[in-house]
Amino acid sequence: MTTCATAVARTLADCGVGHAFGLVGGGNVLATAALTRAGVHYTAARHEGGAMAMADAYFRATGRVAVCTTTHGPGLANTATALAEAAKNRSSVVLLCGDAPVAGPRAHDIDQSALAASLGVPVVRPTDPDTAVADTVRAVRTATAEQCPVALFLPADLTDRELPAVPVPAMPPPQAHAGDSVEVDEILTLLSAARRPLLLAGLGAWRSGAAKILTDLGDRLGALLATTVMANGMFAGHPAALGLCGGFASPPAAALMGEADLVLAFGAGLDDFTLHGGRILDPAARVVQVTLEGAQAPRADLAVRGDAAAVATRLLDAADAHGLTRSPWRERAAASGALRRATGGWAALPHPDASGGGRIDPRTLTRALAPLLPADRTVVLDGGHFIGWPAMYWPVPDPAGMVFTGAAFQSIGLGLAGAVGAAVGRPDRTTVAAVGDGGALMGLPELDTLVRSGRSALVVVYDDASYGFEEHMYVPRGADAATLRFADTDFAGVARALGARAVTVRNPDALDGVREWTAEGAVGTLLLDCKISRDVLAPFLSDLLGH
Repeated sequence: MTTCATAVARTLADCGVGHAFGLVGGGNVLATAALTRAGVHYTAARHEGGAMAMADAYFRATGRVAVCTTTHGPGLANTATALAEAAKNRSSVVLLCGDAPVAGPRAHDIDQSALAASLGVPVVRPTDPDTAVADTVRAVRTATAEQCPVALFLPADLTDRELPAVPVPAMPPPQAHAGDSVEVDEILTLLSAARRPLLLAGLGAWRSGAAKILTDLGDRLGALLATTVMANGMFAGHPAALGLCGGFASPPAAALMGEADLVLAFGAGLDDFTLHGGRILDPAARVVQVTLEGAQAPRADLAVRGDAAAVATRLLDAADAHGLTRSPWRERAAASGALRRATGGWAALPHPDASGGGRIDPRTLTRALAPLLPADRTVVLDGGHFIGWPAMYWPVPDPAGMVFTGAAFQSIGLGLAGAVGAAVGRPDRTTVAAVGDGGALMGLPELDTLVRSGRSALVVVYDDASYGFEEHMYVPRGADAATLRFADTDFAGVARALGARAVTVRNPDALDGVREWTAEGAVGTLLLDCKISRDVLAPFLSDLLGH
């Protein structure tokens, strides 16, 4: 015989869960103890929202399900922003949380299932000890197969209930859907008429394991290659890879993308961010969207419901079988020099240096940092105006090397916690976290967790002493700048107090601290408190504002 909490924890471990992030209270302390006894590694967060962001980032960096565990009531409520972000990003995470007793709620209980449902999160709530194991397997299976966070609520009066040992049922592998023959024929018809095909890969393509087959398909079609920001690095090193599609694209790359007359988008949502408000593609270009989830994007002329890798494989076979003519677009772009300029990215383009007055131009800072960063890195972004600079100047080795917290829910404050999840999940890579001053202060408790983790991490605080996005967006429209600006924060002092190394950066000479840190093995956490100019506008926002 074993307790229900122990059975749930052992089942999670048997389903392959290797790490949990959490903060314990009366509703989950026994289940958390059972997790560690079952061999699941545990990272103690300082805030439940941080724990949820860590589990989300762990999944993004590794592709493996992690557990976030909190107590009931306020513990769950504190996860709301990070949980909504994970839901909108379709991250496979299990939230193990205490809950009201089956016998009825207590005075302090809330309707946790309604809260989770309002965030788009499926709920599994065992009400009988005899079904606890099967319910736990169902939670993990749903998180994996449906690519979503799942709330596993353990009622308080079941925690200590005993049940017999129950074998854990096997989890069937997911089935890949390859679209139907009619849809493939429609794509072939469009390809036969196209002269300049562009393959656009999104996060869904990366998760389906489509990197190799999409590269092969692009080579077969003579297509140019691009990715969404969430699939950044998927075609890293390929001579026909244009980089990011959208507002982060360099002008030469954006110009080539705008020449495409057919866009095959695999696993990409085709939202305004990816399409840069409709500016990135020729309005006359035909667009095919291959996706497993979501409604057809307004910009798509044809939507194919299917797994990116499976559809690409079928399409490659069909192109060979039908003797489809290869486009000469790549060769022409290479011969004209347009491809070389496009693949050079932002690093090849000069910029005027706006440093001065004790503040550094964010472009100068980010470009100077680029060659100092370890090649094997995971870049973690928080939300904010500053995101343009790392996205423009810091390439990543693959999409697992880009963890963009807050993008799906349009939030800030999750970056430091995300750095913990990424660092724990990929200890073979140095974590480079880029955060704004506003987001850093929102998520500041998890800087302590990052330092305690002992992992190799560089935190770059883009400190303009303001909410930069809102200032650039709304002050010209009448917003009061005083509500958006703050006195300088001594992030370096705070970081040292928490046990990290720290440097205040006002000019490139201060980056010698990064050279020293890397020369010593990049051990532990180094924070750069970068006092940046607030007057430099990122290109993606400049375009959206019509500047």
